[in-house]
Amino acid sequence: MTGATAGLGLAFARALAGRGHRLVLVARDAERLQAVAGELMHRWHVDATVLVADLSTEDGTARVAAVLADDSVPVDVLVNSAGFGQRLPFGDNDVSAEQRSLDVHVRAPLLLCHAVLPGMRARGHGVIVNVSSIAGWLPRGTYGAHKAWLTSFTRWLDIAYRLEGVRAMAVCPGLVHTEFHQRMGVDMAGVPRWMWLDADSVVSEALRDLAAGVRVSVPSRRYRLLMRLAAVVPDGWVAGVARRGR
Repeated sequence: MTGATAGLGLAFARALAGRGHRLVLVARDAERLQAVAGELMHRWHVDATVLVADLSTEDGTARVAAVLADDSVPVDVLVNSAGFGQRLPFGDNDVSAEQRSLDVHVRAPLLLCHAVLPGMRARGHGVIVNVSSIAGWLPRGTYGAHKAWLTSFTRWLDIAYRLEGVRAMAVCPGLVHTEFHQRMGVDMAGVPRWMWLDADSVVSEALRDLAAGVRVSVPSRRYRLLMRLAAVVPDGWVAGVARRGR
């Protein structure tokens, strides 16, 4: 479970703990990880191990991959939820920040899925959940491009390995009440209330979709409608929306 200390990662951790899963929680903040692990163990009496790792680094990703590949402690469910947004547009941003975003949103999920897949295939069962975004349907900078890749990659994983007992699903929410935008330093006060989703509700719907065999989960009817519209509206309209920024 990456990105386990906040947002959808934390919501997934609580939901899976409530179902009795043993958890390995991954994030950069050791103090917050310990606090989350303590909460889960106290509330649901499950085993929760912490692994402090920065997925923007090769070393951090390699340490998580090693845990996923360890057959002595098999992993039945992998949730890739780590992520962040960029405050500055691509042309104004430092390229090292863009590289870090690429590492967390693309390189890390690829490597972690590759690490966990052999064991799941050998056992004939396993689940991979990759937290993507509706941003992948729109030209929304490198974040949208990364999420478009993640959604497409996850769909292919499920198509390729479902017959071997391994499921993969991309969760593509819209705006969710988390720390995401606060960490970016972006003021979202003007966003209409109807556009915001609750993290626990997103996870509950995603888990229902997973049980139903869905490959791409878009929580809430309103966002499913918006995604259908995005697929059919003229490209000029989409470009106009993209130019408005956040």
